[in-house]
Amino acid sequence: MAPAKLNLALHVTGQRADGYHLLESLVAFADFGDEVTVEPAEADEFVVSGQFASWVPIDGGNLVIAARDLLRDLLPGETPPVRIALEKRLPVASGVGGGSSDAAAAIKALTALWGVQVDENELATAALSLGADLPMCLAERPLIARGIGDEIEPLGSFPGVHAVLVNPGAQISTPEIFKALEKRDNDPLPEWAAANDALGLAAALTGLRNDLQRPAIEQCPAISDVLEALRASGAELARMSGSGATCFGIFDNPGPAFAAADVIGKREPGWFVEPCLIRGTD
Repeated sequence: MAPAKLNLALHVTGQRADGYHLLESLVAFADFGDEVTVEPAEADEFVVSGQFASWVPIDGGNLVIAARDLLRDLLPGETPPVRIALEKRLPVASGVGGGSSDAAAAIKALTALWGVQVDENELATAALSLGADLPMCLAERPLIARGIGDEIEPLGSFPGVHAVLVNPGAQISTPEIFKALEKRDNDPLPEWAAANDALGLAAALTGLRNDLQRPAIEQCPAISDVLEALRASGAELARMSGSGATCFGIFDNPGPAFAAADVIGKREPGWFVEPCLIRGTD
């Protein structure tokens, strides 16, 4: 599976001379996402299915194809052709790292299919050329990402918590959101203190931010409606992930999370609504 990547907090702390923004982000992964499968084939093939298939490019602009080619470049000798199938279950351009997670899942599946091993650090460095989210998606565990996303600090302890993901059906341009930032030298993340459960995590996150949330709401006011729907449905904390427009709500138990997803989904049938578990370290 290529899980949804959630920026539980995202502080923009500066900007490099080359234009890349410096970030500090608390990242975790859901137990829901896209599905990537690979199998031997007579010729390379890439097929896409699923709810959001029509949003996905199927040419060389797709990160899955780019990841396949990057891995081949890292390996000595020839690699056989493969058929890669992507079931697109996550909205595209929605702040949950779908394309990067798909690419990371493809790399992992292909290394298993081909029976090869690549040094993790070498792979993460090479994959950075495909996007700043790739190293963290390859790590696929609770972590703090710094720099442009390439400096990864895995967390030793992090609780698994129930959540609901909601997207109002909007695609957001990440460059446009960064361009709209009024302040780029914000305070970094404080030292992370381990939380034991959903209530502790929600309390810890309350003092943190997503610095992209305000400019995203200005571009897509429906994000405010999503956040209000999550809060009204009992979320302990509701926040936007990444550059939006997907938001998450944290719930103390699975029952309230599933109930909230049911209520929101019925009231807003055009929205993407999915209950999930944000995976911890255990």
